[in-house]
Amino acid sequence: MVLSLSARVCVYKASTKGTVKDNANFKVEDDVSALRKALEGLGTTEKTLIEVLTQRSNAQRQLIAKAYEKTTGRTLVADLKGDTHGDFEDLLVALVTPPGVYDSQEVIGAIKGPGTTESILTEIFASRSNKQIIALSEAYLAKTGRSVIHDLRSEVSGDYGKALLILAEVQHHIFYCNASQIALYEAGEKKWGTDEGKFIDILCHRSVPQLRQTLVEYKNISKKNLQESIESEMSGDLENLLVAVVKCVMSTPAYFAEMLYKSMKGVGTTESILTRILVSRSEVDLMDIRAEYKRLYGHSLYSQIESDVSGCYGDTLKRLCGQD
Repeated sequence: MVLSLSARVCVYKASTKGTVKDNANFKVEDDVSALRKALEGLGTTEKTLIEVLTQRSNAQRQLIAKAYEKTTGRTLVADLKGDTHGDFEDLLVALVTPPGVYDSQEVIGAIKGPGTTESILTEIFASRSNKQIIALSEAYLAKTGRSVIHDLRSEVSGDYGKALLILAEVQHHIFYCNASQIALYEAGEKKWGTDEGKFIDILCHRSVPQLRQTLVEYKNISKKNLQESIESEMSGDLENLLVAVVKCVMSTPAYFAEMLYKSMKGVGTTESILTRILVSRSEVDLMDIRAEYKRLYGHSLYSQIESDVSGCYGDTLKRLCGQD
């Protein structure tokens, strides 16, 4: 069976590994009791919060949150927000949020208010599977009363908007093209001026196996690989989106490894990217991301986190990441 582009993550599913799995000794009552002691006592016991929330799967965390509210009459999210702060708070709240809801919240945050954070939209819609897009869309509709497609149409425009909307739609059809690489070459390098529409049509509609073959064959007829052609022919948000699509087709774990590296490179750390990637990939392919990180940069992701972030926030990230 040939998978649509937005199902790209499923291609990796059989061989990928998350760092967080169901805890075999999970007892929801014990966890609720431990969390209550950590949050209700004099001062907050951060170590307990980290231990419980990083060593349970998201499905188990949802059971904990439900039982916590039933027992206390308060939501776990509200208590976490009341007793923690900053990046640590954001990370813990993300951990107890269902994945689809979390993705929808990131999209809402990216498009609300003046201006739009295209980098977040690019990351999410270039990398999520059909199943993840459906969960995001359902959560977005439940939260806002509007479809995510409706809101994106009013926030993004031009060729970038066209490409993003295709990726944000659940792909129900398979599009076959026996000459995609030739069409891309003729729309780009061979042409005076670039036919962005052709790039968008092929890169956002074609199946992963077809696109992988296209990447190989494009290099045979061009002096550049497809990523290099996009980078030389385009610019701005459209370039970033199509390059992200190509990178995810080649290797989603390598794409995220590069993003993590850039988030910690140089002066300062972009904590929001660290949080989003480690939370969203912890049960999908974080072990593969770790392997790609070490292959690409010569040291472990764990050691980089250890040197860049500290305190309870850093400890939580390290527990999610795990050592090699």
